[in-house]
Amino acid sequence: MKKFLSLLLCVSLVLCFCSCADNEAPDKAGTEARKTELTLWTYPVGGWGNMSTLSTLAASFQKDYPNIGVTIKTLDYTNGDSEVETAINEGGLPDLIFEGPERLVANWGDRGLMVDLADIWDDAVSGEIYDSVRVACHDSAGRYYIYPVCMTTHCMAINRDLFEAAGAWQYIDEENHTWTTDGFISAVEALKKYGVENVASVYCGGQGGDQGTRALVNNLYSGSFTNPGHTKYTFDSEANIRALELLRRLDGINFDPDIAGADELEKFCNGELAMSFCWNVSMEINQTISNPNLDFDIFPMTFPTDDGDFNLQGGIWGFGIFDNGDADKIEAAKTFIRYMTDDSSRYTRSVLTSTYWPVRDMPDIYVNDKNMMEYSIFQQYMGDYYQVTPGWAEARTAWWNMLQRVGNGEDIAGVVAEFAEKANSAANQSLRP
Repeated sequence: MKKFLSLLLCVSLVLCFCSCADNEAPDKAGTEARKTELTLWTYPVGGWGNMSTLSTLAASFQKDYPNIGVTIKTLDYTNGDSEVETAINEGGLPDLIFEGPERLVANWGDRGLMVDLADIWDDAVSGEIYDSVRVACHDSAGRYYIYPVCMTTHCMAINRDLFEAAGAWQYIDEENHTWTTDGFISAVEALKKYGVENVASVYCGGQGGDQGTRALVNNLYSGSFTNPGHTKYTFDSEANIRALELLRRLDGINFDPDIAGADELEKFCNGELAMSFCWNVSMEINQTISNPNLDFDIFPMTFPTDDGDFNLQGGIWGFGIFDNGDADKIEAAKTFIRYMTDDSSRYTRSVLTSTYWPVRDMPDIYVNDKNMMEYSIFQQYMGDYYQVTPGWAEARTAWWNMLQRVGNGEDIAGVVAEFAEKANSAANQSLRP
């Protein structure tokens, strides 16, 4: 598994797909209909951030629905949120957007900007979607703001060559890709003794990749981030305080306020860090394609835990529709979603485009892909999808600010209590009837 950084650096491009017809064109049934123009913005979820791939998908759709035009724009995770916020404040929101529940449900949906997709969820095929995914796609009032396409489980990764050279490989369960908290501590100590100055970085320069630092802290001593009902942030626990204390005192683990997830990935793949907390199968694919000459072996891992109950942070992605007040566009956008997800062959293509896993039971989709089959082991460890908790956007900002303060030497219990207060205040204020 040889790889190098290319994720999260997608350039925003715009490509319009236009049919050759005039404004009056036949729809799929052959009737005359006025052409409806849609815009789709998509974050870089595997091939959903690749304009060439998207052009193929859009061309297929327009062949069957020539009366619906589609303009596509790709976003990245560095500037994408600010672009959406600018569109919210100044106008020009897209009709469709491809992202996850933490934005579509807990942010834009919570702010009343999204269309309720309950009628799509009523379609027969929706009954096949995993219940754990369904729960993450609606708010507390039962409004569905995302129709899911794919999912994954984020993990971490280690430099296997360095672990073996330092005598730290003995603390790894190679077959299951797991390790314990005690094994993690011993491995860090062995790597430090071997001469690795920066074993790992608790990056906290922004929210990029923050699913990794949350999973790291929560798993070490079996802590939680929210309550099961996703109504309250519960990070202010003894378990999480203990985990932060461990990370701060462990020689070789450094809190870095100057980097976020993408920067940590680059340092790891350059051999500057012995492990990465910001990893998943997409990194595996992108690094292999980008730099096949990488000179060390990267081994994907669960986060270490003290009780053997691994709870990895999951990712779910799909379509949402911004409510721009145009009923025709909303209906056309729903047609696009149904086209990409209802038919089995087209849905399979949508999932394969993402390079992640289906949200329905399709066990054979990657049976001939050795790399994807290896990463399938992490799906069983997917924990609670708490990113739909109200106030999520504010909680994310408070999280990396809290880590900075921990790294600066402030009282951990105090800053954790302040984090919980800010996050829960945002949650209480953001709840809509």
